[in-house]
Amino acid sequence: MTQADRAALVQAAYQSIARGSQSFAAASRLFAPMTRERAWLLYAWCRAADDMTDGQELGGAAAAVQDDAGEAHMRLVALTDAALTSDAAVPTPFAALRLVARETQMPRAFIDDHIAGFALDAADWRPESEDDLLRYCYHVAGSVGCMMAVVMGVDPAEREVLDRASDLGLAFQLANIARDIVPDALAGRCYLPAQWLEAEGLAEADIHLPRHRPRLARMAQRLVELSRPYRASARIGAAHLAPRSRLAVLAADAIYGAIGERVVQRETSAWDERVRTGAAAKLALFAGALMRAPFTPAYTLRTGLWTRPG
Repeated sequence: MTQADRAALVQAAYQSIARGSQSFAAASRLFAPMTRERAWLLYAWCRAADDMTDGQELGGAAAAVQDDAGEAHMRLVALTDAALTSDAAVPTPFAALRLVARETQMPRAFIDDHIAGFALDAADWRPESEDDLLRYCYHVAGSVGCMMAVVMGVDPAEREVLDRASDLGLAFQLANIARDIVPDALAGRCYLPAQWLEAEGLAEADIHLPRHRPRLARMAQRLVELSRPYRASARIGAAHLAPRSRLAVLAADAIYGAIGERVVQRETSAWDERVRTGAAAKLALFAGALMRAPFTPAYTLRTGLWTRPG
């Protein structure tokens, strides 16, 4: 691949992240140039894979599971395999994956783990227990944390650092689920464990009804409380990264963490409009991350935390 071809692929990947995730785009600016480009390349594939499975465009409004979700997933698997095992022409997001995988020697297991999360969505899967929920969060987000750690230069053999990178992905996904409980329900999706719903005396079909907002607020708080020790674990893992990567991770943690905390603060009104962090809030959160970045948090074991397979 020529430098011009690589530059064009990186630019296409940047356009994907700029339209699909303003929060991640903002945090990625903190990376060193090569790390930033590789993060964009990885994001482009993750975004395309998610959109193929959900029938969305650039992470837009939640969509119901497609009638052809199984076929879409098979196409995702085939295109990803072609990108990783051949030089055949593939769509741009898959060419982006090929490039970042080759430049970083990305373990195939992390990519396959992420695809397994899309298979769950394609099958209209539901979690029964909290353990099921965390397993799903690993596949759709924790595996991305592991891939991002490799992009940032972490050796795939450094298992504890990768476990903590996975923890950050879990925390992000738990916050996302809390924020999107009602939109997901309206699209026929539910990521709240069946055991939680049963404890609240709530049927999945009734989640979207306004009269159930107090119950949703309790479960959203439960999700955010569940995310907090994973966020703390990830901050310990970030200490192993190069300074700019550490700052980017801490900023992303602050931004996504603020989303979950804001859902809790808004209680029953959390779903009146989508919770976001505006430019001023992002700037304040970045400033806080900048102040924390030079300091290594006290080390604690991951005792009691869900741990990724493998």
